[in-house]
Amino acid sequence: MQFLTSLLLLATTAEAHYRFSKLILNGTLEAAEWTSVRQTKNYQGNQGVSDVNSADMRCFQNKAGTGTATVAAGETLGFVANAQVTHFGPVQFYMAKVPDAANINTWEAAGNVWFKGASISAVSGPNGLTSDEATWPAYNKKSVEFVIPKSVPSGKYLVRVESIALHQAQSVGGAQVYLSCAQVEVTGGGSGKPGPLVAFPGAYKSNDAGLLWSYYPMAKSYTAPGPAVWQG
Repeated sequence: MQFLTSLLLLATTAEAHYRFSKLILNGTLEAAEWTSVRQTKNYQGNQGVSDVNSADMRCFQNKAGTGTATVAAGETLGFVANAQVTHFGPVQFYMAKVPDAANINTWEAAGNVWFKGASISAVSGPNGLTSDEATWPAYNKKSVEFVIPKSVPSGKYLVRVESIALHQAQSVGGAQVYLSCAQVEVTGGGSGKPGPLVAFPGAYKSNDAGLLWSYYPMAKSYTAPGPAVWQG
C-alpha cells in the first residue's frame, strides 16, 4: 500500500509540472511547440530546475533555436504552458539583446546580458499572503504575458520566462524554476538603456529570500529574486 501511495504521489506531482513551449503574438497562438521557443530539457518530463548555480538556469536548453517571432515594442508577448501553472510563486520575464554579429539561433546569452522586463509577483490582500490565486496572479493560469517596454532598442532578443514554484521551498534548494527562452525580434523600439544587467547562472543565490517560502508561520512578505524591473 505504501508503494502504491508513493507511485500515485509521483504521478500527481508529474502531472502538476509544466513547460513553456509556445508564444502568443498579437493574440495569435503559435500552432506548434518550439516554433519560436528553444526546446527545453523538460520537453518530455516537464521537470523544473532546482540548482540556481546550474547553466540550465539560462535557458534550460535542449536544442538550438530555429524560428524567430516578431513583436513591436509596446505590444504584449505571451508564453503558453502545456498545462496550467499549478505551482504558486512569481513569474518573471528577462530579455537579452543579441549582438549584431551573432546568430540568434546559436547565441548562448552568457554573462551579464539579461535585464528584467517584468515580474508578476505576490499581492498582499486583507488577509496577508496566502498560497493561492489571491496572492499569486499567475497561479492556475495556462498563459502568462508582459508588455515589451516601448523604449527597448529594436533588434533581436532572447526573452526568458521563469515560473518559480515555492510549494517545496521551505528550505534552501527546494524552489523549482520552470523556464524557457524565446527568440524574438523587436521592431519599432526606442533608445532606452536597459539595466541592471545580470547573468544566468549568477543572478540568484540558493539562499535568496525570494527562493524560500514559509508555511508555518505563513510568510508575511515576499520579494522576488533578481534585479529590479527595468523601468523603460
